[in-house]
Amino acid sequence: MISVKELTKIYKNGKIEVTALEKVTFEITKGEFVAIMGASGSGKSTMMNILGCLDRSSGGEYLLDEVDVSSLKDNALADIRNKKIGFDFQSFNLLPKLSALENVELPMVYAGYSGKERRRKAVIALEKVGLSDRMHHKPNELSGGQRQRVAIARALVNNPAILLADEPTGNLDSRSGEEIMEIFQGLNEEGATIVMVTHEMEIAQHTKRIVTFKDGEIIADYPVTEQVVVRRKSS
Repeated sequence: MISVKELTKIYKNGKIEVTALEKVTFEITKGEFVAIMGASGSGKSTMMNILGCLDRSSGGEYLLDEVDVSSLKDNALADIRNKKIGFDFQSFNLLPKLSALENVELPMVYAGYSGKERRRKAVIALEKVGLSDRMHHKPNELSGGQRQRVAIARALVNNPAILLADEPTGNLDSRSGEEIMEIFQGLNEEGATIVMVTHEMEIAQHTKRIVTFKDGEIIADYPVTEQVVVRRKSS
């Protein structure tokens, strides 16, 4: 699903060069649930931005679903972002004047779906994250956990090849965070490939593999041997 080889990212500020990533190589196969960890400045956010086609590498190769995205032009990258990648951000990034349903429909507007099909798929996505009774509410009428659920529904509505989550529990209390991790685990059990940036080891333990960055390099890459599984509530 993801193949990164000798990936380098250098930021230039005048004559000053800062290396954010130094010849990083790793692979993520279809159906994996991976946590990317590291201190501030370790390179994890830069890596996430490149994986999400929000930034370009300075060197190396990045294959997403067998497509070499490092060589694509801006329009092609935008198409990849919309059709192959689902984004879930810590700050939710919901439009305040739109309902939950309308927020989830947005990616499909750019993908060219009809209004009827957008509505159908958005309803299914919101049902999947347990918000069938809140789909007509606006973000300010929802709790933090519910807003994150809307963001997850929006991320998965186009059936992306990969779901990228950046600190998805960072703004939530522990109970809401557990509920969000339950959703991610459920999506992964259904076959979703998920890459999640987190600085919390407790959250990373809910995934199946942890990749740790330091000073732009991977210093550890190991499976989670005792995954914390959130127990599903009986209906």
